[in-house]
Amino acid sequence: MSHTSAKRAWNKFPHADKSFVYAGAALKKNWERLHRGDREPFPVDSAVQEAWRLYHQGEFQAACEAGLAAGLDGYTAANKAAMIYATYLEDNDRRKLELFEAISARSDELQRAQPKNVNGHYFQAYALGRYSQGISVLKALTDGLGGRIKSALEATLRLDPKHAEAHVALGAYHAEVVDKMGAMVARLTYGASREVAIKHFDTALKLVPDSAIARIEYANALVLLFGDKRMDDAVDLYEKAAAAAPVEAMEKLDVELAKSELEEE
Repeated sequence: MSHTSAKRAWNKFPHADKSFVYAGAALKKNWERLHRGDREPFPVDSAVQEAWRLYHQGEFQAACEAGLAAGLDGYTAANKAAMIYATYLEDNDRRKLELFEAISARSDELQRAQPKNVNGHYFQAYALGRYSQGISVLKALTDGLGGRIKSALEATLRLDPKHAEAHVALGAYHAEVVDKMGAMVARLTYGASREVAIKHFDTALKLVPDSAIARIEYANALVLLFGDKRMDDAVDLYEKAAAAAPVEAMEKLDVELAKSELEEE
């Protein structure tokens, strides 16, 4: 049995939808809307475009493989496909962590080859952030992962101050650190604070006013930072996220997540 066929097939995206298929020129035409959160530039290479088409329609495994096959320029498509898949659809914790580690390693390679590639920094931060949540934020901070996440996000925003998803991630980072370490230690040791968390979320929502994921992460942060005091605001954010109109697979997964959170309320 060859190595490739021995690799376990990824779980299927359960919400396939014809409107998420951007064949031919439709990809470029809708690119700005599809990438308003990560601000990825439209790829010149047709093989990389194809990887992104697969990604947007929820063919995450095929997108990851196509992105890797296209070389360094396809890494971002491969990384995002693996990242969204691991976050939402992988049910095995060990495999999830392995996927995040692989994304981080590819991001290292991308940063060395293309230091100005914004998402080479951003997706590393995202993968390390999700990895941290998987092993426990407290352990991750003790192991020094916090500093790596923060500096990767700061590098992202230095290169592109309007990168909405990096603002969301930095807001979430500040909220997690304050929640786990307490306000004082968070501020002194990690330079993290409630105020900065809120500022990043507000910036993100100015940049992508109808983003489901920005609202979900903001809601989660309000609960971490203020508990019941801001529960009504959090529920309001979840309701708006659940009502968002998804144009591709990741956004659909975000909207479904918001709906399931509301059902648990």
